[in-house]
Amino acid sequence: MGNAAIARGAMAAGLNLVCGYPGTPSTEVLETAAKANDGSLYVEWSVNEKAALELGAGAAYCGARSMVTMKQVGLNVASDPLMSLAYIGVKGGMVILVADDPGPISSQTEQDTRSFAAYSKLPCFDPSSVQEAYDMIQDAFAYSEQYHTPVLFRPTTRVCHGYASITVRDEAECLKNKPEGFVKDASKWVIFPRLSYQAHINIEARNVELQHVFSQYTRNTLTPAVAAGCRKGIATHGISSTYTAEALKGKDAPKLLKIATPFPFPEDMAVEFLQGLDEVLCIEELDPVIERELTYLCGKHHLNVNIRGKLTHDVKNAGENTCASVAADIANFMGWDTAKPQETEAPPALPVRPPVLCAGCPHRASFYAVKQAMKGKKAVFCGDIGCYTLGNAMPLDMVDTCLCMGAGVNITQGIGRIEPDTTCFAFVGDSTFFASAITGAVNAVYNQANMTLVVLDNSTTAMTGHQPHPGTGRTMMGQVVDKVSIEAVLKGVGVKTVETVNPLDLKAAIDTVQRVAAEDGVKAIIFKSPCAVLIKPEKPPVIDADKCRQCKRCITQLGCPGIVLKDGKVAIEQALCAGCGLCAQVCPFEAISEGGKD
Repeated sequence: MGNAAIARGAMAAGLNLVCGYPGTPSTEVLETAAKANDGSLYVEWSVNEKAALELGAGAAYCGARSMVTMKQVGLNVASDPLMSLAYIGVKGGMVILVADDPGPISSQTEQDTRSFAAYSKLPCFDPSSVQEAYDMIQDAFAYSEQYHTPVLFRPTTRVCHGYASITVRDEAECLKNKPEGFVKDASKWVIFPRLSYQAHINIEARNVELQHVFSQYTRNTLTPAVAAGCRKGIATHGISSTYTAEALKGKDAPKLLKIATPFPFPEDMAVEFLQGLDEVLCIEELDPVIERELTYLCGKHHLNVNIRGKLTHDVKNAGENTCASVAADIANFMGWDTAKPQETEAPPALPVRPPVLCAGCPHRASFYAVKQAMKGKKAVFCGDIGCYTLGNAMPLDMVDTCLCMGAGVNITQGIGRIEPDTTCFAFVGDSTFFASAITGAVNAVYNQANMTLVVLDNSTTAMTGHQPHPGTGRTMMGQVVDKVSIEAVLKGVGVKTVETVNPLDLKAAIDTVQRVAAEDGVKAIIFKSPCAVLIKPEKPPVIDADKCRQCKRCITQLGCPGIVLKDGKVAIEQALCAGCGLCAQVCPFEAISEGGKD
């Protein structure tokens, strides 16, 4: 897997420490390093990306080789220390792996880390395949250490989650890095305006140097046109270069430029590529980074070349590229026959499967309890990032807003200030609570908000693969540690009413919501029940055909995939049911026995 190759490559480069925050498509990088750890590597899931980046910086200050992992939206969380670290620099090699998600497939945005690289003035490496990811991560550490700067490493989903057989270094050739340790030097490690001014000058000079250095970097490639006299060129990068190669297989390919270091841009190589061409097609995802750079270079060097791509609408400007889309774009650009081959019989349509909470998920019970408790009242339900975002789906319809991790707690406060007659709820998961919602709770208490914080505690980071967090009592190093109590944290910041209830005890859950929500000020309910995927399922319930009136309330109110219609009648899907018993508590005719009970 691409992520596994990146982890193995980093370890071959002498990695001393890796930390991060889970986020698809980056998660398996750190998990692979943890599994392959022989004890010489420190591995940590940090509470969020900001904490991880600062931890990695501290290690790099000591001369360690550190790697920090996250997805593209996680870079927003880490951007505060990142921008200053670009000025301070590092001693040991430091790679910040930011996995981008064109599509997006599992993200809120289609941010392009190549643009963030230019904004932060940090070198960026952009692998195009699993093998190149393994090799390039080692180059990234070397350049980072040589130029005393953190560097960005930007794989995309198709590289991260692609699979390939690769060639790896012999174990004897893998590097072993022994950190020197932290050497005190206030003129180096303490950021002051005067230091920053000089650092900025140095950064600009370094990036000009890297433009020339990267023109000689072997993973930036310039390939002459196959057909003599061809005055067209294609510039591409990353996984799009693989799609381009496939589209050009067996054809008279034009001049090709593959960019592996989008920032600083390899100017000398790019100018050489542009010479002798009339027009260039830029195939990239997501931002027109290459297109803008080539357009700028044409002006700078007075080259009369027509640069085409996203800005000219020759390539779509949103979503991920595919083999088919790239082939069509190239065919249009080259003027090739785009007639489709004779179509084969279409396969049968796949069934529609909208995203839904798992059967037995305690979040379904939590949302249902709040919905029943607030029936007939004016209420707003602010959601957050996690499995529970799926609470927005019908029939629950319990997520009115979702912006980014931790935002729901503060959005709730904003709505409450403008609509004081609204009962405001903020839903947040246990992992997200630790990652980014604590400050929102502090803000609410300090500013005397009127809201109910609902923590959906399923004792894991479920959405990204069940990683541990401070509330689980274990670390990625295998240590069993004291759990950080969410209830104690909330009481510690001044939330006076904090009640914990099992959401699968529906009557108790509804009563708790009604009682707590009626109080003034900031109050909290912790719905505590383990993720259904992590526990042994209970015995599935049984439907008593004599009692069942086919009202279908269990289906229309819960939307559980474990309850289905067979021959027009309600039935329990034995293979899916977790035996949580929620449907039995909802049935008005007591026609369903509770899971695991007679």
